[in-house]
Amino acid sequence: MNIPEHINTRWIATLGNEQLVAAEAELHAAYRSSELAEKQRSGARYMLLQGPAALVNAWHRWVLVSKETKNRGLPVRRR
Repeated sequence: MNIPEHINTRWIATLGNEQLVAAEAELHAAYRSSELAEKQRSGARYMLLQGPAALVNAWHRWVLVSKETKNRGLPVRRR
């Protein structure tokens, strides 16, 4: 799936349910990878919104899509 760098509600609205679930999974994986790397780097000092811009951006992109999956009542499966 081709996910744009800047996610907005217009782009999200163009997605079907299956596409939305796939995008959510892909974005969650990217966010989780960034988060784990930052947690290893910073240890007990880890604070999401005070982390590197790449981490905060990955989180923000995932949250936008995640909220829409919840709004649509779609089941989300994670490994």
